Amino acid sequence: MTVARLTDVVVTRDAFPVLAGLSWTIEQPGTYVVRGGNGSGKTSLLRVLAGLDAIAAGEAEVLGHRLTATGRREVRRRAGWLGHDAPFHDALTVAENLAFASTVTRVPRERMADALEQVELGARTDTLASRLSAGQRRRLGIAWLIMRRPELWLLDEPHAALDEGGRQLVDDVVGRAVAGGATVVLTTHHDVSLSRVDGEFMVRGGR
Repeated sequence: MTVARLTDVVVTRDAFPVLAGLSWTIEQPGTYVVRGGNGSGKTSLLRVLAGLDAIAAGEAEVLGHRLTATGRREVRRRAGWLGHDAPFHDALTVAENLAFASTVTRVPRERMADALEQVELGARTDTLASRLSAGQRRRLGIAWLIMRRPELWLLDEPHAALDEGGRQLVDDVVGRAVAGGATVVLTTHHDVSLSRVDGEFMVRGGR
């Protein structure tokens, strides 16, 4: 099954086309890097693939679902999205945030310890989210994706706010997800040390 197929897709925001006539096909699972300048529409592309944003024109299919209202709900169930700031509750600890999310989405809580170890937050379980650095919050968001095990990972600038070690950690997590059969699409301004990259796509924007 083709992972995603976008044909002449248009996405508008406040009547302005943030994506205009974009076409891209992801034929098979793997790692895909999206590049483009600030404001070019990289985030909008990922949000379309995640089923979060509707398209104004064109055709789009992700994980076998056309991106109608019903299809987008199915995609959101099977895809994992990590934006610039993961929506964690500042008044809850690292462990409490993941436990709450797992309860709401019926993800096994037993996956938490391994996920936190993979992002090197195992010693921070009792730390309030409000006391985490930007890089640690990003790692916490990645831990949640590890717990969810989505078929399609959509990571918007996952290397942002991370040092060299943190960026390598992200690359290692991505490699393990792909080895397990997932597809990972990420945007980045950084050089990446991924063990494999199956394709790159340049977003030109809607201007």
